[in-house]
Amino acid sequence: MLPAAARQAAAPAPVTLFDGKTLGAWKPVSFGGEGEVSIVEGAIRLDRGNDLTGVVWTGKVPGPSFRVQMEARRVDGSDFFCAVTVPVAGSHCTFVVGGWGGTVVGFSSLDGLDASENETSHTVPFVDHRWYRVAVDVTPTRIQGLIDDKVEAEAVLAGREVDVRLEMLPCRPLGIASWRTVSDIRALTLQERA
Repeated sequence: MLPAAARQAAAPAPVTLFDGKTLGAWKPVSFGGEGEVSIVEGAIRLDRGNDLTGVVWTGKVPGPSFRVQMEARRVDGSDFFCAVTVPVAGSHCTFVVGGWGGTVVGFSSLDGLDASENETSHTVPFVDHRWYRVAVDVTPTRIQGLIDDKVEAEAVLAGREVDVRLEMLPCRPLGIASWRTVSDIRALTLQERA
């Protein structure tokens, strides 16, 4: 097995998933009650929905080891402005950023528990209109959620039930959503890992 530094050097460079001009392989999700999805100042704008607005990736599904990264900001609203659903461990999981009133960060769902209920849950104060670097690192055995390069949520997956909340099913296999909140997403990249 290669040392970690050699594996990292051998990993492909990140691939851009959004050109800042068109949705490309991103498709608006039909949740029912969703807000408009548009391009505003080089970002994907998720307008306020009742309840969810989001996009799903229709290109090649990443995995089993990868990092998806983006910049996200809450423009208006008081709930999650970036919930990233990813394929992991033969299922899917969502990294929630700013949920349950605007501050909760964590993974939904682990052993049937939401991001507000499991051990990955904690609060982070978010500032409206500020860009945050959001990333999700996935391997077959663990998942990490990072904000501004700091690990904010992490779970080892052995022996765990991993899934998404029912309303997030349309975001599979790779998607981004907001809850009753206007948000912008830009600088979307994907890096496959060995």
